[in-house]
Amino acid sequence: MVALFGAAGVLLGLPLLVSAAPSGYILERRDFDFEAHLGNLSPYHKAPLQSGLKADLPADCKVEQVVLMHRHGSRFPLSNELPFITNLVSKLSNNSAAIQKAKLPDNLAFLKEGYTTTLGVNDLTAPGRAQLFQHGVALRLKYPQFEGTTVLAGLQDRVIESAQWFAQGYFGREWTSLNATAFSTLPEDNQTVSWITPDWTCPNWDYNFGNNLTVEWGQLYLPPIAKRLNKVIPGLNLTSDDAHGALFACAYDLAAHGISPWCSAFTQSEIQDFEYELDLLMNGAFGYGLPGDMGPILGAVYVNTLIERLTNGSGTALPIYLEFGHDTSIDLALTGLGYVKDSPPLRNSANGPIRTNRKWRTSSQVPFAAQMIQRPASASTAE
Repeated sequence: MVALFGAAGVLLGLPLLVSAAPSGYILERRDFDFEAHLGNLSPYHKAPLQSGLKADLPADCKVEQVVLMHRHGSRFPLSNELPFITNLVSKLSNNSAAIQKAKLPDNLAFLKEGYTTTLGVNDLTAPGRAQLFQHGVALRLKYPQFEGTTVLAGLQDRVIESAQWFAQGYFGREWTSLNATAFSTLPEDNQTVSWITPDWTCPNWDYNFGNNLTVEWGQLYLPPIAKRLNKVIPGLNLTSDDAHGALFACAYDLAAHGISPWCSAFTQSEIQDFEYELDLLMNGAFGYGLPGDMGPILGAVYVNTLIERLTNGSGTALPIYLEFGHDTSIDLALTGLGYVKDSPPLRNSANGPIRTNRKWRTSSQVPFAAQMIQRPASASTAE
């Protein structure tokens, strides 16, 4: 029996085990958990269990092997995302007089104190380091019968650092003497066929398959947000890009500091619109929204590797695999496995309305520090 685990994830018809997230510092926000609705930019959080399924295996089952694919922890914005935030900060600074004059509601009162940002780019944040260390400890405690001997990471700094922090939690201080031989990396380039980044070696793959969907959806949901905020602060003249920057500020302040005043500035439906944007992006670029069968074919690179390991096809299978990549690694793997598939395709709904009953939800599948664990198990015989 194979079970899929996730740092958050839909249950996919298989037993799913999820560790609770380290709690962030949250501004008061009614009963809507906005942290769990920020798509693939969500902090690590406990995944929902589908009705009728349990987190643990039956008592008479014995886990025989563990295969972990772990997303890196919380990070700073990507280089193409940070300008949305910094441009917003500049506009707020240049219009401080209008802000001071405005009668602001409580959820925007923080603007009178001035909003600045110290966010970096691309790298792992302090909460991200904590997530991976804690997950390393948790996995060691969950499967004490297995002794990990190797760690594999995609060759990108935040992925490598995530793997290192996980290893510190899993191995302890002995990791220092182990890492020279036990730690390896897999290039993320267009020459290396990899189950961590299979899209890199596909000449027909294009990020715009997903990004174009977000542009289409953004043209619908972002202008009303900017209009609402401009009505509260006359003369500020926020644009759709500025509204986008405020949503990114919510997600990335949380990723870096565990708290953001911006998250309470939005309504529940606005946060859900942002979540849908990120679902469209990931589904379109790293899932079923790719043209033809490209998504399942790219995901098959992971599936074929998994089959070889679970069947010991090479004769060298390990009892436990500890591997680290991206949200895209897990999304493509899920696509290759045929999970969380919507019909009709999600890409057909880029102009709205939101598909509230959709299966593909990056908030649950691939928040920061997501874990996907395959574990074959057999029924034990009573003695």
